[in-house]
Amino acid sequence: MKIARIVVLMVAVVAGGTAYVLSRRGTVTAPAPQVTKSVDTVGVLVARRDIDVGRRLTADDLTWQSWPTSSAGDGTIRQTNSPDAIGEYTGAVARGPFFSGEPIRTQKIIKADGSGFLSAILASGMRAVSIEVNEDKRAAGFILPNDRVDVLLTHKDTEAQKRGTDQLVTETVLTNIRVLTVGQTIEEKDGDRSVAGKTPVTLELDPGQAEILASASENGTLSLSLRSIADSAPGTGGTAKREANSISIVRYGVPSVATSR
Repeated sequence: MKIARIVVLMVAVVAGGTAYVLSRRGTVTAPAPQVTKSVDTVGVLVARRDIDVGRRLTADDLTWQSWPTSSAGDGTIRQTNSPDAIGEYTGAVARGPFFSGEPIRTQKIIKADGSGFLSAILASGMRAVSIEVNEDKRAAGFILPNDRVDVLLTHKDTEAQKRGTDQLVTETVLTNIRVLTVGQTIEEKDGDRSVAGKTPVTLELDPGQAEILASASENGTLSLSLRSIADSAPGTGGTAKREANSISIVRYGVPSVATSR
């Protein structure tokens, strides 16, 4: 009797243990509840499509888009502050390019009030001056609006002329100048239209630089030299005049001299 009871008790213990293990294997641990943080959003005026420099905005160019309030920085146009902004900014001029979905910032647009786009994209105190440049003297046509260039003047060497010889010299008269527009003049000859040999290029200059360019254009041939984007910081443009073995550089009335090598 004792042995039978012991056997029955052992079987019961083993069965109970097996049932416990199997029940633990089938238990699925419930995932910890996730806490969702609400993000404050605000309607921001954005470009519905790509917008080029100088383009007048239309209602179809603009739309509202929800942005996190923390990401809507200064200069963005918020729907809470300007609910009629689409109508208000229709007709404004883009002073810089916009990509589709990019917020419309007040610093990059201007209400031209009927003025031309050039006067709208000009920085305060600057002037737009156009010159004609041969296509082969415009970096083979790769100079585009918003590039920065140096203006070169090629003319006859007066000292060489005194010696009875013709010799051309080239000097840099303007440096780091922003290009506003590049246009092509179409000439008609014998009923056929073609691109003219010279291309009008409009540059952004201060009044002093405008005077230098006007004088240079009467004294020789002008050409443009494209600058690297890494060497084209805005606000560093100036004039340069080569003298003997040095270069006398005048930037906004402040002269400096660098010795040429």
